[in-house]
Amino acid sequence: MSVDRSVMDGSRVAPQGLHLLLVVDGRLLAKDLVGLIQGKLAHLEGEYPASLEVVDVGERPYVAEHYKLVATPALVKSHPLPAQVLVGNDLATQMEVWWPRWQQQAAAAQQRDPDPSGSAAESMLRLQLSEEIFALRQEQAQLREQLAFKDRILGMLAHDLRSPLTSTSLVLETLLQHDLDPQMRRQLLEQGRSQMRKMEELITDILEAARSSEVVFRLHSRETHLEEIFQSVMDEFLPRIKAKNLTLCTDIPAQFPAVHVDQERIRQVFVNLLDNAVKYTPPNGKISVAFLHRTTQKVQVSIADTGPGIPDEAKEKIFCEAVRLIEDKGGYGIGLALCRRIIRAHYGHIWVEDAEPCGSVFHFTLPVYR
Repeated sequence: MSVDRSVMDGSRVAPQGLHLLLVVDGRLLAKDLVGLIQGKLAHLEGEYPASLEVVDVGERPYVAEHYKLVATPALVKSHPLPAQVLVGNDLATQMEVWWPRWQQQAAAAQQRDPDPSGSAAESMLRLQLSEEIFALRQEQAQLREQLAFKDRILGMLAHDLRSPLTSTSLVLETLLQHDLDPQMRRQLLEQGRSQMRKMEELITDILEAARSSEVVFRLHSRETHLEEIFQSVMDEFLPRIKAKNLTLCTDIPAQFPAVHVDQERIRQVFVNLLDNAVKYTPPNGKISVAFLHRTTQKVQVSIADTGPGIPDEAKEKIFCEAVRLIEDKGGYGIGLALCRRIIRAHYGHIWVEDAEPCGSVFHFTLPVYR
């Protein structure tokens, strides 16, 4: 009796007589089962020997597809054909029951083909082709996903850049066609610069999102005072806040602890959250910003608005790549997806809740500097 003694090492044995595959999940303890099957094979008698190959389905998933496996562990009689699959907790017992019939199939196969190496090689070739087909299908699925993602990015780019481009164009035309006093001229220039910054931030967000979602951020963290970042961002938003006659309320403790963050990344979070708050809050509405020292290990920032709010079923979806809850407002785009990736990279958490009496409040936490 010829038995392969390797355990989940991926080695392959050239089939001679019977060839068996023991398909297991390598994450689970399978050595006892392997030993049981090997021991049973060592005591089974017959004219035709059997080789046993242990397959980790995690490393060779195409095997599961090739043999239509729905569960592991499974024992596959891969040669001679036709293949047969045994599944269950009593594989050794099932194998013993089927052993006489497998011997008959091996004898019949030898009569059809006196050279067993030929049919064995054919079986191995089929499995190899199955592996290659599986890999090609995976690659095809990845390419389709990448193409669909690029289509979404281009659509968002065309949609979200239209508004600031139009505003900037109107500013330039007004400056060129009218003789304006210095104060008005300065206001228009400030407005144009604000729109240019908005386009720059949008393009930055899109470039970040265009990277694979599996990409790990390279953070340059250091001791940082959140209130300083917030104030610098808020200074940029003040013209928009005043233009809509919004009330801004802040609650920032005097002795707020420093945090350990990448300043540019956290600035992106503030920009995206405040941009959404200003965008969705109607004229004469209210925006509230609160800093809270929750524990000695983390702090929390909350930004609330009095906009239309977010349906419960969409509270998680808005942190995905691109969700548009209100089309005429431009939607949330990819900003919130980027915010979640940044906060998670800092070992923090970001979520949204309903605000009282209306609107939404976005919270995020960050680690305290130590």
